[in-house]
Amino acid sequence: MPSVWLDIGKILPVNAHKYPNRMAFKDINRELTFAELDERVNRLANAMADLGLQKGDRFCVMLNNSIEFCEIYLAAAKAGTVAVPINSRYVAKEVAYVVNNSDAKAFFAGAKFMGMLSDNRELMPDLDDNAWISVLDQEGVPGWTPFEQLMETGSTTQPTVEIDGSDTWIQLYTSGTTGNPKGVVRTHQSYTAFYLINATDFSFKPTDVGLTLMPLFHVNSTFYAFVFTYIGGGVYIHRDDRFDPVELLQVIDREKPTFSSMIPTHYNLILAIPEEESKKYDVSSIECLLCSSAPVRRQTKMDIMEFFAGCRLFEAYGSTEAGLVTLLRPEEQMLKLGSIGLECSGTAQIKILNDERKPVPVGEVGELFSRGPMMFEEYYKMPEKTADSHEGEWFSAGDLAMQDEEGYFYIVDRKHNMIITGGEHVYPSEMEELISRHPKVFDVAVIGVPHEKWGELVMAVVVPKEGDELEGQEIIDFVAPHVAAFKKPKRVEVIAADDMPRTVTGKILHRILRDTYGS
Repeated sequence: MPSVWLDIGKILPVNAHKYPNRMAFKDINRELTFAELDERVNRLANAMADLGLQKGDRFCVMLNNSIEFCEIYLAAAKAGTVAVPINSRYVAKEVAYVVNNSDAKAFFAGAKFMGMLSDNRELMPDLDDNAWISVLDQEGVPGWTPFEQLMETGSTTQPTVEIDGSDTWIQLYTSGTTGNPKGVVRTHQSYTAFYLINATDFSFKPTDVGLTLMPLFHVNSTFYAFVFTYIGGGVYIHRDDRFDPVELLQVIDREKPTFSSMIPTHYNLILAIPEEESKKYDVSSIECLLCSSAPVRRQTKMDIMEFFAGCRLFEAYGSTEAGLVTLLRPEEQMLKLGSIGLECSGTAQIKILNDERKPVPVGEVGELFSRGPMMFEEYYKMPEKTADSHEGEWFSAGDLAMQDEEGYFYIVDRKHNMIITGGEHVYPSEMEELISRHPKVFDVAVIGVPHEKWGELVMAVVVPKEGDELEGQEIIDFVAPHVAAFKKPKRVEVIAADDMPRTVTGKILHRILRDTYGS
C-alpha cells in the first residue's frame, strides 16, 4: 500500500494544484509561483537520480540564501536523498570533515565557494569528478556541472520514489563548540510535525508571507521558511552574507511580509536605527515575530513590541536536535518576562533533572530534558554522543533551567558556561541581564577565567552602544548594589562589536572568549 505520509515533497504538488499562481518563493533575483516551483523541483529531483544519487544518498550544499537553496532541499524531499547543508563560514578543512563524515556523494556549491573547493578537492577523495554542481555560476567553470544545465536534463514528471516519514531528509551539523561538529539526523516526520505544530501555535495562514533572513544552512530557516511552503504561503528569502538593518526595513516596506524569525542581535540593530530614519519605512505588514536562537533581554522585548506596534511577539526555546520545546506567547510577554514559556503544542513533556538524573523541586535549577515528535533521530555515526545526550527517550541540549509554580520555564544558562568561583555558582545569563540594563551597553558576555585562589574569576566582555565611551569600572559600580559580591565581575573588557565572537546565527561564543581571556 503506498505511503500517505504528507511530507513536504508530497505537499508541494498539492499546493501547486491549489495555488498555481501564488508566489511560493522570491528573492532579490527572481520569483517562483507554486506551479513553477513544483516543475523545477521535479526536474531537479529526477536529474539527481540520473546523476546516480539514490534514495538515502547524502549530498552537501554550500550556498548563501537563494531560491536555488530551497529548490535543492525540496528536490531532496522528493528524491529521497539527504541534503547536508554546510556553514558558509567554514574553511576547507571544516568543509572536508562534513563531506567525509556524511559520506556525501555530490556537492552543490555557490560561485563564491567554488575556488576554495576546487583547490582542496584532494581533501574529499570520495567525491567523483562528475559530482560537483555549480550554483549561480555565470562563467561556467571547468570541472563543474552548471546547476541550470543539470536541471534541464531532468523530467518534469513527479518522482516515484516511495518516501516514508522515518526516512532522513536533512542532516545538519552543529556548531562544534567542543571537538568536531556533530551530524544531526532529522527525518521527514520530524519536520512535518514541526510544520503542523507551529502552524497551530502561531496561527499561520496560507495567505502569510514569511521573511527568511537566517542562513538556510541553519535549522531555524529549514523550520521557518518551509512551514509556509507546507501550508501554501509565500517566502521572501533575504540575503544572509551581511545584515543591514535599514536594508531589512526597506524589504519589509516593499515586500509586505507578515512574519519573521530573528535573533536578539537583529532586533538590537533595528532598534538602534535613528528614529528619523526608521520612521521612513512601513512595517505594519508584520503580524507576528519570533525571537529565537539566543536569550532575549527584557528591555529588548519591550522595545520590539513598541517598534512593531500591534504584532504578536513570541519567544521560542529549542535546538537543532529537539526542534521547538517551549513558547512564550504574546499575551504572556509582560506577565512572564524572562521566561521561555510553556511546552509548545505536541511536546510530550519536559523535566528538569539534577546531576544524579533525579527531578528537582519547583524553583530549583537543573538540566532541561524534553521529548516529542519534532526530535532528531541520532548524531550520525556517533552512538556514544547520542547516548550521552539522552536519558532514555529524553534529550538534553545541555541547558540549565528552572520551573516556577505556574509551570513556566526559565533558562538559567548553558551547563558548560556556569562559573564556579570560591565554591559558589554564578550563572552568566543572570549577570548579562543585569549589565545589559546599563544605558551605554549594546551587548555583553560574562565568562569565568582561571584564578589561583578562587578557581574562577567573573569577567564581563562588553560592547558599548555606538557613539558611547565606556570604562570597565562603570560596569562594576553599576552592578554592585544589585548582586552578591561573588557574582559581580572583577574584570571588565570593553571591545568593539565586530570583535565579539559569534556563531552565524548571532549566539555569542563564550568558549572563544574563555580561550582569549583565560590566559
